[in-house]
Amino acid sequence: MASPCPSSSTLDREINLFQRLLRHYGPQHWWPAQDAFEVIVGALLMQQTAWRNVAEAIQNLKEAGLLEVRALAAAPMPVIRRHVKIAGLYRTKPKRLRDFCRHLLNRSDGDLTRYFDRSTDVVRDDLLAQDGVGPETADSILLYAGGHPVFLVDAYTIRIGRRIGLFDTNAYDDVQKHFETRVPRDLAMYREYHALLVAHAKALCRPTPSCNECPIRLLCDFGRGRKR
Repeated sequence: MASPCPSSSTLDREINLFQRLLRHYGPQHWWPAQDAFEVIVGALLMQQTAWRNVAEAIQNLKEAGLLEVRALAAAPMPVIRRHVKIAGLYRTKPKRLRDFCRHLLNRSDGDLTRYFDRSTDVVRDDLLAQDGVGPETADSILLYAGGHPVFLVDAYTIRIGRRIGLFDTNAYDDVQKHFETRVPRDLAMYREYHALLVAHAKALCRPTPSCNECPIRLLCDFGRGRKR
């Protein structure tokens, strides 16, 4: 029988949370992509849609020979739209995708290693300057494509963190700072932590949660009247 998780009195709550989720769900092997460029495309298409739609759009691009920086940068807009329309935002996403590829060519001749081989702050500012790239998309690209250890925050992170009582804010930067000052800055751990929070929010910590089955219920304030 596996040994029980250490209590929250012997570990910081953020580490305790991570360990409990890892024990319950196991490694998530996220982000599901074959290379860094596929991660970038997925992150740019992910806004306001489900992952299954993004995966289908990526497969469409792959089969059309367009899942490459120069190919997408040169592709006519109607062609890109046809292949990624399942991901929604029919007019904005294809243009953002092509513009981002053109930016990669201008910035680093399409060489992703060269593009990401700068300080985290510099790359992040560069990403945020691109149309349609907000903090969550930028940090997804930094963490999973660029190998920069930034703590990725999304709605699931905020939902779980507030219910547990780790913080009382929805502000992206505040939540990110909360984790980055309490969780060791480790690339593999940050990737796994984010994936586990997503898995838990989808499985049990839904808008109406399944608290009786929850592996972190002893850490949670939700059942003690602090509904988040």
